[in-house]
Amino acid sequence: MQSLPAIPNIFKLKRGTGSPRRFQDNLVIFLFLLPAIVLFLLFVVYPIFQSIYYSFFNWKGFGPAEDFVGLENFKNILKDKVFLIALRNGFLIIALSIFVQLPLSMSLAVLVGRDLPGRVIFRTIFFLPYVLSEVIAALMWLFILNPDPERGFINAIIVFFGGASQAWLGNTDLVMLAIFAALTWKYFGYHMLLFLTGLQNIPVDIEEAGRIDGANSFQNFFYITLPLLSSTIRTSVYLSVLGSIQQFILVWIMTKGGPVNASETMATYMYRFGFVRFQLGYGSAVAIYMFLICLIFSLIYQRLTRQPDYLTGL
Repeated sequence: MQSLPAIPNIFKLKRGTGSPRRFQDNLVIFLFLLPAIVLFLLFVVYPIFQSIYYSFFNWKGFGPAEDFVGLENFKNILKDKVFLIALRNGFLIIALSIFVQLPLSMSLAVLVGRDLPGRVIFRTIFFLPYVLSEVIAALMWLFILNPDPERGFINAIIVFFGGASQAWLGNTDLVMLAIFAALTWKYFGYHMLLFLTGLQNIPVDIEEAGRIDGANSFQNFFYITLPLLSSTIRTSVYLSVLGSIQQFILVWIMTKGGPVNASETMATYMYRFGFVRFQLGYGSAVAIYMFLICLIFSLIYQRLTRQPDYLTGL
């Protein structure tokens, strides 16, 4: 019987001839990523480990850290009523952001996203506050909330209609609402842009099919548009929560955590001890708490919201 000719192993030849090319491609990718990796390690990873190290010391920021206190800084933080107020304010901002700021942003996105006349102008106007820096936004709201009716815009309106002027930033019951109003004005345009992007990814044919089947505008929104925006909503909620936990600049400029620590946040609390009182070991422990809260929330949230997108099958 005549034997068949040997068949060359083409797969082995491809793997052998392709490996140098693959190595070169991986090397090019690594070299392009190397500057970003170095910066990430230098300005993110290294400060985290440095903060963990200093959090175990009673360190004032001068000279080497020698006064080792172990977990005392972490225990003292949880015993401090001011930190608990800061923690409560953080959760308050998160709740107001999710249930007030994000629905407002979504409503505006729906209004200016499709059929509203002059929608391009409205998009620009609503997005302008986000372009401003937090310092400028805080200074603007300091003028707006000025307790003097002759200088403060809101109090001028209240007095004009016969009401009494309010010390918005000097009242422990009103200060957090005033700060949240400034935060909403500053950031709702950013979330509106996220929702606008999500709306543009929804095919118009789906909503038209709903109208043909007899769905009105509200039914079309709640049963078609809203489910298709689920991935955008998850992203917006995630960014809003993390931003609320780390909120610092606007609060510090407007109130510095006052009056009587009523508007203290975790970031202002950390800054006060770390850079005002020069208790950098204690401040580092506060930073570790903030990092752990953000990390735990991120892991749990990503775990709970891991579901397929409705648009992937369209």
